[in-house]
Amino acid sequence: MKLLAIETSTEACSVALYDDGALALRHELAPRRHTQLVLPWAEELLAGAGLRKSQLDAIAVGRGPGAFTGVRLGIAIAQGLALALDRPVLPVSTLAALAMQGEGDAIFAAIDARMGEVYVGRFVREADGLVGPAGDEMLCPPTQAPLPPVAVRGVGTGFSAENGALVARLGESLKGFDASALPRADDLARLAVRAFQRGEAVAPDAVEPAYLRDKVALTLAEQGKPRPA
Repeated sequence: MKLLAIETSTEACSVALYDDGALALRHELAPRRHTQLVLPWAEELLAGAGLRKSQLDAIAVGRGPGAFTGVRLGIAIAQGLALALDRPVLPVSTLAALAMQGEGDAIFAAIDARMGEVYVGRFVREADGLVGPAGDEMLCPPTQAPLPPVAVRGVGTGFSAENGALVARLGESLKGFDASALPRADDLARLAVRAFQRGEAVAPDAVEPAYLRDKVALTLAEQGKPRPA
């Protein structure tokens, strides 16, 4: 199988090419540069593998949660490529892709959602070495994150948000964490291949983003600032 994976839901820009088990990745912390990088990186990876876009079987994309503009951009690019090639899309949870970096069998993934909140999700390591959900993904203040029933390893920027409030919230159930981790397209590609094998590919126009939040900024009142006259 051959697929292109795009993950732009956070400040990291990440593109990967899966070619019958081989993975090539371009990944960089590049705030506000995703638009400039995704397509050139895709072309570079394809050229490096000696492949044409027409040889791809599917396009995978991080569906969020994450930054509104990043999620929208990734999905729009994936849809455009898939429509042009007449290929399906494999939407993959950004939190699941992030959880792939977690150690152990029980993983708590968290992304800093700003505005005093975090995106969180619990995952388990399955027999194939990939992760699967162990509950619903949600948006919440770190002090109100659901407590896991088992000890977990943490991964993601949510663990440094609000002065480490999520670390304090999870307490003894948290057996270590990596607060610097950001989702990677190679992990997303691995999950997408499994999804493809399970028949979970969808038409490009059927891709639904997972925003979890319906507002992008605090009002002036919520920020404690006076309204302009």
